[in-house]
Amino acid sequence: MLNNLNILLPEIFLTLSIFSVLMIGVFIKESFNLIFNLSSAIILFTIAIILNSSNETEKIFLDSFTRDSFSNFFKILILIASLFVLNTSKVFIIDNKIGKFEYPIIILLSILGMFFMVSSNDIILFYLGLELQSLSLYILASIDRDNLRSSESGIKYFVLSALSSGLLLYGCSLLYGFTGSTNFDLIADQLIQDNTGAVFAMVFVLVGLAFKVSAVPFHMWTPDVYEGAPTSITSYFAVVPKVAGLAVLIKFMFIPFSNILSEWQLIIIFISIASMILGAVAAIIQKNIKRLLAYSSIGHVGYALAGVATGVISGYESSIIYISIYVVMNIGAFSCLYLLKKDGEYRENIADLSGLSKKQPLLAISFLIILFSLAGIPPLAGFFAKFYVFTAVIEQKMYALAIIGLLTTVISAFYYLRIIKIIYFDDSAISFDPVKNSVAKLSVLISCAILITFFLFPAILNNVVDALFIN
Repeated sequence: MLNNLNILLPEIFLTLSIFSVLMIGVFIKESFNLIFNLSSAIILFTIAIILNSSNETEKIFLDSFTRDSFSNFFKILILIASLFVLNTSKVFIIDNKIGKFEYPIIILLSILGMFFMVSSNDIILFYLGLELQSLSLYILASIDRDNLRSSESGIKYFVLSALSSGLLLYGCSLLYGFTGSTNFDLIADQLIQDNTGAVFAMVFVLVGLAFKVSAVPFHMWTPDVYEGAPTSITSYFAVVPKVAGLAVLIKFMFIPFSNILSEWQLIIIFISIASMILGAVAAIIQKNIKRLLAYSSIGHVGYALAGVATGVISGYESSIIYISIYVVMNIGAFSCLYLLKKDGEYRENIADLSGLSKKQPLLAISFLIILFSLAGIPPLAGFFAKFYVFTAVIEQKMYALAIIGLLTTVISAFYYLRIIKIIYFDDSAISFDPVKNSVAKLSVLISCAILITFFLFPAILNNVVDALFIN
């Protein structure tokens, strides 16, 4: 019993903490700053609990909940990303009067849902975690109640996400019906035999998971929600749920669907190629930075899925490295957006960056580093992210996927370089106000430092990821 509690300690601590800060928010007036600081402390303490826990594989509750190095890694990545997103957005939240004390609490609730997702070894527990995360994201998408665009983005996300959840649940129920179990290990054993029904169910499960990571053709919500939601919420959507979604996708491919590789490999390859192409082409015509980053994220998910499509451990590892570097790049990109303020209004249009290098050279060089990394220019971290994925793909002799990936990388480099051209070579359009957001500035500095110096110490991340699939 005590061992079970020890395995569940991060989730138990997070749950009790959420209840506690909720009570503080309800009964103490003007508690926004207190709740924000407490939420950050809770995230830090949860990271400490996970770092102090064992990486040995342990399963509880009839093997439905797993604690291992894989789940621990993704939980820490989720927490670190959430901590940066939460604290960089504080000034933005105050300036725009978005929500009150409930904002950090809803983020903590979504983190709890993601914890259960990445630790699940059972369809039912996975779906419960997914819905807890989704319900929190519905609220976050429409949290700016006085803004019509925010409300519209919330409704779009809710309707489309509910549809995808229904398809996912239908697939899960079919999977249970055709295999007789909800446990991932037992499902894998059943799929050794020829099971056409289970393959049919797998397609529905993949549809639901592809929606959660905004992969083509289930991406339709992404640009509108990214543009309509407040920037603080967009930064969260762009980073944290993607991490949890990819973790679950890898887990499904690695455990329950490991014995039907030939059935799902072509589907993942198609989704990967479609995402890379759409992300490269559709972003070219965008004029809004957030909308451009939405299509950029679709493209990056395509590259991450290329590693998953290999169906081998080296491919999964390359995808995990990719999503880890993607987190750093996007935290830096959105932190830069918090520093673009003019006359009390945060600017989002690419044209507003004209001549930025003449007025704010440090911010301009930060944009340069982050955009070069997103484009995959060596020796920045973004180049190595793509290098590892394409290496894994070529090792499996999937040459067509690698060639298409390289071509889309070249195309996507155009719109990143176009922004750099606007920043450095166009005439100055506006002078941005000084922004007192030291956390966002620190976040930009840390992101740029990691992206620049990654090539010196790539083994640190590689060694950590290599250990995730060793039982």
